[in-house]
Amino acid sequence: MLYIATVHYGSPDWIEIQTRYLREHISVPYQTWASLEAIDPSYAVHFDRVLELHGNHADKLNHLAFEISRVAADDDLIMFLDGDAFPIADPLPLIREGLAQAPLIAVRRAENLDDKQPHPCFCVTTVGFWRSLPGDWSYGYCYRDAHGRLMSDVGANLLRKLELTNTPWVEVLRSNRRNLDPLFFGIYGDAIYHHGAGFRSSEFSRVHLDAGPALRPVPDTPLVRGVVKRINWETQRRWEHQLRARQTECEQMLFQRIQRGDHDWPAELL
Repeated sequence: MLYIATVHYGSPDWIEIQTRYLREHISVPYQTWASLEAIDPSYAVHFDRVLELHGNHADKLNHLAFEISRVAADDDLIMFLDGDAFPIADPLPLIREGLAQAPLIAVRRAENLDDKQPHPCFCVTTVGFWRSLPGDWSYGYCYRDAHGRLMSDVGANLLRKLELTNTPWVEVLRSNRRNLDPLFFGIYGDAIYHHGAGFRSSEFSRVHLDAGPALRPVPDTPLVRGVVKRINWETQRRWEHQLRARQTECEQMLFQRIQRGDHDWPAELL
């Protein structure tokens, strides 16, 4: 049995899309377990089990996995999927190949300034391995990004547990040939789509901010310093406005195509 753990928050927009793509592309028996905080309870009909959970994203994923592990067998599979992520092709060949090499397979968003950790937009392992590790999606453990800066994000503690137990894992990387955005709207392993901004419209990630405009050095002279800081603020604000407008345009265009059942859009990214 395959158990799918997913978290939706505040908006039902991706529920019917995600569950439709799961029906189309998952070729083995599966159950969907979900957290639907701040969403009308009527949407629970789209899932096999809905748990009433509060807290951050990692806490919800951890508790979904805990509840699944209480009823599942050790050799059952558990798949973590972000609410705005879903398969665009049968992921079972990717999963089988990955789990033949290591006990856990997951997206690594290397494009986000070389993030090191497994990402919960797509991750698969056995229930037994998750229970024995034990798995943990929390952040806290720090790794260094492409600029050598210490960072932590969802999945960082899972990375540390894999490191401490010398456990290998298979990284599923971005396979876009065409990128509408450096981080969002990504296809991974030619099989999994992650919208990336499904519940936080037009959010700026570290890779977005890293590509920001060059700002003027702020001098020590009080009068000039104020002028330069004002110029820098206006430059940054104008850049952010332009980037947000581009993100919103792409986000809405893709969402509308996906929602109406257009199946040609993945080929345009691949």
